Amino acid sequence: MSAPRTLPDLLMARAAEVPDAWAYRFLAEDGSVADERTWGELGRRARAVAARLAGLEGERALLLLPPGLEFVDCFLGCLAAGVVAVPSYPPTSRRSVGRVTRLLADARPRVALSTAMVLDRLRRWGGTEAGSEAEAGGGAGDQSGAVEWLAVEEIDPGLADGWCRAELAPERLAFLQYTSGSTSAPKGVMVSHGNLWHNQEVIRRACDHGPDSVFVSWLPLYHDLGLIGNLLQNLYVGSRCVLMSPVTFLQRPAAWLEAVSRYGATTSGGPNFAYELCLRRVGEADRAALDLSSWQVAFNGAEPVQADTLRRFADGFAGAGLDPGALYPCYGLAEATLMVSGGRVRVTGVDGEALQRHEVRPASGAAARELVSCGPPLTGQEVVIAEPDSGAPCPVGTVGEIWVGGPSVAGGYWQRPEESRRAFGASLADGRGPFLRTGDLGFLDAAGELFVTGRLKDLIIVRGRNYYPHDLELTALASHADLRAGGGAAFTVEADGEERPVLVHELERHHGDDLEAVAAAARQAVAEEHELQLHDVVLIRTGTLPKTTSGKVQRRACRQLYLDGELVVVARSAVAAAGAAPAAE
Repeated sequence: MSAPRTLPDLLMARAAEVPDAWAYRFLAEDGSVADERTWGELGRRARAVAARLAGLEGERALLLLPPGLEFVDCFLGCLAAGVVAVPSYPPTSRRSVGRVTRLLADARPRVALSTAMVLDRLRRWGGTEAGSEAEAGGGAGDQSGAVEWLAVEEIDPGLADGWCRAELAPERLAFLQYTSGSTSAPKGVMVSHGNLWHNQEVIRRACDHGPDSVFVSWLPLYHDLGLIGNLLQNLYVGSRCVLMSPVTFLQRPAAWLEAVSRYGATTSGGPNFAYELCLRRVGEADRAALDLSSWQVAFNGAEPVQADTLRRFADGFAGAGLDPGALYPCYGLAEATLMVSGGRVRVTGVDGEALQRHEVRPASGAAARELVSCGPPLTGQEVVIAEPDSGAPCPVGTVGEIWVGGPSVAGGYWQRPEESRRAFGASLADGRGPFLRTGDLGFLDAAGELFVTGRLKDLIIVRGRNYYPHDLELTALASHADLRAGGGAAFTVEADGEERPVLVHELERHHGDDLEAVAAAARQAVAEEHELQLHDVVLIRTGTLPKTTSGKVQRRACRQLYLDGELVVVARSAVAAAGAAPAAE
């Protein structure tokens, strides 16, 4: 048999070669092993799922699974069946069922895989009836019929013996990575088997992974950083991976570092906020019990990397044996499968005012803005900095839009040809292309390293998750009748070293007196629908939100007015002052 060139073939090879070696463990809240898979058991479970999905090659399967190894079984089972996986987190409230409905309408899956408990919850909340409305007609390869809801507990393990291997060409679609888990207009990034294979090799070389590597991850499995950078990389290199629920980490950050210590992890990481959370909430007694000397790649990505965070984390956990050289800033995005660049820590000081004009000038002292390098472009990845409007290549040391090319760049957005053409089909003024337009701003220095400076687009990233401002604004608008339609602007500001979401919203001209209730309704709705806490809710006078002449909200202008204290504020509700009487006009 030829060498494996797809992840399902690689899984089956490992299941045959080392069936009794453990591959994945999932930890309970107390750190004990709640579930485990050997390579042999994982291969059998994936084959059983694939056999149950027989006849659905090329169709989509929505995965609504809580954190756990059932997700691993089902995702790999979909790949082995030639079925396109659509991973997402299950709804946690009746309000969040709307996100499931929108995913069903966009992806048009033939089957939805979940647990019996989640399915029971969905039925009580009307989510499965919503799925019946999103019949599977109209998409490529669709057949008539409603979505089949399937509990993973009901899949017969004996089906594994009847699995037939699917032919998976590199260009064949492997899964849809939705760019926002709770968007009113979700966009599924089309990731092929070839994209996955190439990016796995990119990650392996960049991080020097091998069979002796040990991964520890609390990152969500439905998101590219947790799925591709941890779960699938472990399969690719044939090592061991320890997983835990994101909730476990958020409730007790020490649980993450304890797992790194206990299992001798070589690779683990997360967004910048994860390191900040550990600094604030892991006390001296917990730090003294840790041994972090095995940690070789402490990656920091998915949101802006802060130089101060890196320094304080290295200092704060030096006593636990952490090698500061393990800290690894990186850059990537779902549209490029995952990883684009990465490297060891390098910080440079630049003139902040010049940077706003897209000029990079060295600076030091209090006036300098520290930028962290995200390393050079990795194997097969081409990064160019382009002037966003003209497509002209920017000189070295000049800020422009980050464009990416190479075999890891995905095939576009699911059933969105115009948006795909604009985002994935860019050409430079000199004719080179196609490139992916990332919407991120940055520059390449003389050494070829990438520095990310901001965002051209309005995408909001908080704690490694992406949110679209329009979604947050619509959710808030629906929460209270005193909020004016088309009068909202959502953006982030930096507070305590993190990006925090802010909502500014116009009130109706004739609004009620209980403005505290208006702000509270908006805050609660956003928390329930998007699982996001607003740092500040600012209610402003009718007609004062900055807009273009065509009526489009100018979010950047609104953010600047907020920072400058120039909004016409009627009331506000900041997190620190939540529950206090709203400020009068």
